[in-house]
This record gives sequence, C-alpha cells and structure tokens, in this order.
Amino acid sequence: MMQEHWGAELKTVISVLQTALTPAFLLVAVGSLLNVLTGRLSRIVDRSRHLEDRHAAASGQELVRLVLELRILQRRMLIVGRSILLSVLAAVAVCVMIGLLFLMGLTEISMAWIIVAVFMVALALLAWALAAFVREISLATHAIKVPKEYLELPEPVEAE
Repeated sequence: MMQEHWGAELKTVISVLQTALTPAFLLVAVGSLLNVLTGRLSRIVDRSRHLEDRHAAASGQELVRLVLELRILQRRMLIVGRSILLSVLAAVAVCVMIGLLFLMGLTEISMAWIIVAVFMVALALLAWALAAFVREISLATHAIKVPKEYLELPEPVEAE
C-alpha cells in the first residue's frame, strides 16, 4: 500500500517536471537574448569611451561629428538597457510561472488562469524587449555614415 502511494506521488512529480520543462526552454531563449544584448551594450560603451577620449582634442567639424555620434550612442545605450530590463522581467515571469506550475501540480489548487496570465505577461515583455532590440539595431544602422571620400575609387595610376 505504501509503495502504491509513493508510485502515485512519483508519477505526479514526473508529470509536473515534464509540464514545467517546456517553459524552461523559454528561459534559455531569453538568456541567449540577454547575452546578445549585453554584448551590444559592451560595444556601445567601449565606443563611447573611445569618443570621449577624443573629445577634448577635437575641434571644428570633427567635434560636431563626435558629439552627434555620442548622442546616438547615448540613445542606443538607453534602448539596449530597456531591452535588457524587459528581458530580465520576462525571465522572472517565466520563473514565477514554473513555480506556479509546480505548486498547482503538487497541490489541489487550480491556478490555470493565473498561469496563463503570467505566461502572457512573459510573452508581452519578451515582445517588447525584442521591439526595443530592433529599434536599437535600426538606430545603429542609420547612424553609420561612410564618408564620401571612402566610397570613391582613386584615380588610376599609369604604368611608367
């Protein structure tokens, strides 16, 4: 009789673990996104520090270009920071959802609508984070301006 009880509990635990495993994959995806975002933030910070070092010695048109690029970098930092925050909040929501799944699976409490609501919040936060990421990429792409002199071929050199 005791063995039947343990067997039933084991089946319940295995079922709950299987149910909670699927949202855990979403955590892996969010973690990968966070890795990309922190990499981008690191590159933006490095570039802004480089430009800040050049700022004091710059003048004229070069100073104008520096300031304009620093403004864009500042905006990009804010957007990436927002995307990181939203991604972390999405991950926290997924963790809460997994906890609720365990609680519901191991007790007689029905929380289906709460779990669905938390999942929807997690997806909304993730979508918002991805939208911010796309905005940052768009801003970065539009900020790149190759000087015209680099786009022109030099005059052909004649052989002597």
